[in-house]
Amino acid sequence: MSGDNRSERPVRVVLVEDHVLFRAGVRAELAAAADVGATGATRVEIVGEAGSVDDGVAVIRATRPDVVLLDVHLPGGGGHSVITALRDDADCPRFLALSVSDAAEDVIAVVRAGARGYVTKTISAAELIDAIGRVHGGDAVFSPRLAGFVLDAFSGDLPAPVDPELDQLTAREFEVLRLIARGYSYKEIAARLHLSVKTIESHVSGVLRKLQLSNRHQLTAWANARRLI
Repeated sequence: MSGDNRSERPVRVVLVEDHVLFRAGVRAELAAAADVGATGATRVEIVGEAGSVDDGVAVIRATRPDVVLLDVHLPGGGGHSVITALRDDADCPRFLALSVSDAAEDVIAVVRAGARGYVTKTISAAELIDAIGRVHGGDAVFSPRLAGFVLDAFSGDLPAPVDPELDQLTAREFEVLRLIARGYSYKEIAARLHLSVKTIESHVSGVLRKLQLSNRHQLTAWANARRLI
């Protein structure tokens, strides 16, 4: 059996975009590109569509796609709100932002929420199919100019968007959070940080309380959705 699932079945995609005509255009372009695609190219199947945050969350949970194509400006809160609503789900899909906007604040906000890529609507159908396949495979995909925004933001050249949940944590709590999410035991974390197990337990309790989570499993899912691990 091949180790590349993308070659065995289509990548299942949900399109969340409030402009009906644009959704229809994306469907048509992806279908046309697939018809003339080269052997071995990513196969894409649109399994659901939505035009708002609430409808998007509902459709994604109902269809369980591999990748969500997501506009950043949507009725009900914007693309980042869709990601936020789903990122703690056990089978959360990967998100690829597809937007007319190339504003730095839009790019960074949706990436900070958990998107794996961001491309603009000037992209060709073939390039979009390639981006979907790469995001499905775990790559981060950005239009060249937009990649610069992300690099600048995470190197400190631009002010990073505020994440109220993360900002509640102290530096030590954040460090403990990442180690817990990576699967370390309390004893192993205590040894790495030269602290007592009781202190680690206290930090974990504080993190769970501040983030309103109940257990390590939820904490790990929360951290993974934000690409903190």
